[in-house]
Amino acid sequence: MAALASLMLKSRAGVLVPGQTSLLDSVRYASKKAGGSTKNLGGKSPGRRFGFKKQDGNFVHMGNILATQRQMRFHPGAHVGMGTNHTLFALEDGYVRFTKEVYIPPPRSTEAKKIICNLPKGAVLYKTFINVLPVKQESKFTLVDMV
Repeated sequence: MAALASLMLKSRAGVLVPGQTSLLDSVRYASKKAGGSTKNLGGKSPGRRFGFKKQDGNFVHMGNILATQRQMRFHPGAHVGMGTNHTLFALEDGYVRFTKEVYIPPPRSTEAKKIICNLPKGAVLYKTFINVLPVKQESKFTLVDMV
């Protein structure tokens, strides 16, 4: 009995008894795969690429997108349409022209109350308009023989 007790003490102390496995052989592995979090996935989407798509002087076809924007930074001019998400597109074939025009808001509007009141005296507001100059001229006039 004493010999068996001395063998047990030696095996606990680090001396291996024949037929006994080491501690590294008896490692228990996980029975479940570690699950990742489904939250905090923000910031991995690409940018939206807002801004000009056609520059001043470029030739565009009908339906070409001229500018994409989140708010009304650029305004539709002649022969330019605006989508529901403020995208500006060409309504005619022609050349793109950018113009800046003086903006005077209507009196008693929210813009006049919020913006104009905070401007320094004598300041002028401008808005950028995108226009398309059509290639073919509109034929609205007809010649009539004089009677």
